[in-house]
Amino acid sequence: MLKKLFPYIKDYGRAALLAPLLVMAEAIAELILPRLMANIIDNGIDGDGGFPYILRQGLIMVGIALLCIVAGTLSMRFSARASQGFGYNLRKAMFEHTQRFSFADIDRFSSGSLITRLTNDVNNIQNMVNMGLRMVIRAPVMMIFALIMCFTIHARLTLVLVAVIPLMAAGVAFIMTRAHKLFGTMQKRIDGVNTAVQENLIAIRVVKAFVREDHEKQKFGQAVDALRDSAIRAVTTIVFMQPIMQLSFNLAMVFILWFGGRYVMKSELFTGDLYAFLSYIGNVLMSVMMLAFTLLQVTRARASADRIVEVLDTVPDIRDGDGAAKRELPAPAGRVEFRDVSFRYAAGAGDDVLSHIDLTVAPGQFVAVIGGTGVGKSSLVNLIPRFYDVTGGQVLVDGLDVRDYPVEALRGRIGMVLQNNVLFSGTIRENLLWGDPEATEEQLIEAAKNAQAWEFIQKLPQGLDTFIEQGGVNVSGGQKQRLCIARAMLRRPSILILDDSTSAVDTATEAEIRRSFRENLEGTTVLIIAQRISSVRYADKIVILEDDHVADEGTHDELMARSAIYQEIYASQQEGTVGD
Repeated sequence: MLKKLFPYIKDYGRAALLAPLLVMAEAIAELILPRLMANIIDNGIDGDGGFPYILRQGLIMVGIALLCIVAGTLSMRFSARASQGFGYNLRKAMFEHTQRFSFADIDRFSSGSLITRLTNDVNNIQNMVNMGLRMVIRAPVMMIFALIMCFTIHARLTLVLVAVIPLMAAGVAFIMTRAHKLFGTMQKRIDGVNTAVQENLIAIRVVKAFVREDHEKQKFGQAVDALRDSAIRAVTTIVFMQPIMQLSFNLAMVFILWFGGRYVMKSELFTGDLYAFLSYIGNVLMSVMMLAFTLLQVTRARASADRIVEVLDTVPDIRDGDGAAKRELPAPAGRVEFRDVSFRYAAGAGDDVLSHIDLTVAPGQFVAVIGGTGVGKSSLVNLIPRFYDVTGGQVLVDGLDVRDYPVEALRGRIGMVLQNNVLFSGTIRENLLWGDPEATEEQLIEAAKNAQAWEFIQKLPQGLDTFIEQGGVNVSGGQKQRLCIARAMLRRPSILILDDSTSAVDTATEAEIRRSFRENLEGTTVLIIAQRISSVRYADKIVILEDDHVADEGTHDELMARSAIYQEIYASQQEGTVGD
């Protein structure tokens, strides 16, 4: 999986190349220092070189040490640049790809999991790249050259490593095999924590209103307990690596000191050579340890890479059909047709939410959809802009199947105010400009007036430049709905869909908004989902959904004359009004 992510570092190839080259230079320079120190001991202290020789060798060692510092600093700089650039490219690619996801794709992953993958998982791989550009090069170079130096000093003494290194490698391999699965589980537990936090913060007002703080604490506690337990299992597995490494290192040093000391006593090895040999052995064993810990990081990164590649490899359910970009599109008129439409959320499983729907909405009509909770009203209108695809039949806009449109072109014809009114952090002006980024000041004001929002906007401290907090928490529900309606009207779409979007405004304001639709969106097809008869009685057509099908359709008067369902809804609301 990691190989699939390598292309995201290509923009930083120069830094990714220079970092390991500089690390290699640093490692080789470091390996010269023990040899020079051995010369000082054998020739300067024990030999006839004296202080001048020690001084010359010392100055050379200082120069090499400075070279190591420069090379090490630059390598860290370049590896940081390459890894950060890699993380930037990967996050950008993932974010852009998720923007093409359908609602079903997002439902499958969950927003909490996608956040974890975009942040924590990318950080894991980014850290692995940063470490890999340095340690993956430094450790092998250091180990190979140190072994060569050991063989040049004393070949038989070097054989101690032949027994130690395979033992260390076998222990590390065993630990890595177990750690990969545990790290994968740990990342899923992080998903759970993020989801719990996200849900709680988004719905914090509901939590407080129902005094459910204790329940939320318990739910969050379960999520963090699961993360703690999985993290402990993963860490408990890898902690054995340090003792294995340390034991191997110490055993090697004991044997080398034992045999090396005897060789010095037999004059088969100089004291300085033994010192250098011990230094190189330390380099070899430390290199193995560095490589092991790098592989540990790689193991965790592999678990994260699996999750990232799963996102990047997901083919969005909703995408442009073959030839859609080149197809000549009909002129926007606002005609909508449902031809024998069936739909279920999990294709191939579960019951149909909508079954064999036949419905025609003429251009410019004002059509209302009513029905009980859960009968599929929102599902019906979500099929028009292809938030979901039908599982049977066709949805046509202006005579062309919505699946034959380029997705952007289709949604460009449609203005939509969703059931969950969403405003983004930023000014009111910035939120309205989502409807038309090129809109003038006059157009913004006109749209606000048409949505009955201008009156309260004028009373705000900065008017259109008043800042909206995340989620629109500093405006009321009715104000939020009106701003969302203004944003959709500013787009001047051929089809306007309002999914229960006037439920938070009073009947008088709703009547003014409805009048504005007729006067200012002439020729625009309006589909509205509503609960109140007063919101729909003036519609050109009222569609009643019952269970998964269309029970009846017609004007208010027609339905009052023949539809028992409509009469029942009307009577219940009239009774409620009288009771109030």
